[in-house]
Amino acid sequence: MALKKHLEKQGYHSVKLKKTKTNHFELKAKINGRKGRFIIDTGASNSCVGLEEALLFDLITEASDHKATGAGNAEIDTQISQNNKLSIDGFKLKKVDLVLLDLSHINNALVKQKAKPVNGIIGADVLERGKAIIDYNKKRLYLLR
Repeated sequence: MALKKHLEKQGYHSVKLKKTKTNHFELKAKINGRKGRFIIDTGASNSCVGLEEALLFDLITEASDHKATGAGNAEIDTQISQNNKLSIDGFKLKKVDLVLLDLSHINNALVKQKAKPVNGIIGADVLERGKAIIDYNKKRLYLLR
């Protein structure tokens, strides 16, 4: 039996992924009913959006003492937005907390490699809540409803 059929019988929702020129998987999602483009980062502990996206996604933000870090050594100032709604092609979560940070370094790297900029990152917090399974060969994300 094909993985897709097997997982759908188990209650998983299948989401088609797009592989970017930078070898990231990208998907479209909605935050608070507003559409955006996101990359999947299984190594990111929290889902994030760019600081400049607060208005687009109707986010209520507050200061955060948390400093974000990535592959480099630099610490990045952040803000937080709590209790948001997230939907990914029919998969829905409520009470999603998002970290807001400057994503210009990520988007600059994407644009240099002729990929489109993103509004944010879907991280391990959302993937874990959805009991995510990624089929790299078929470019599919499965999330348990």
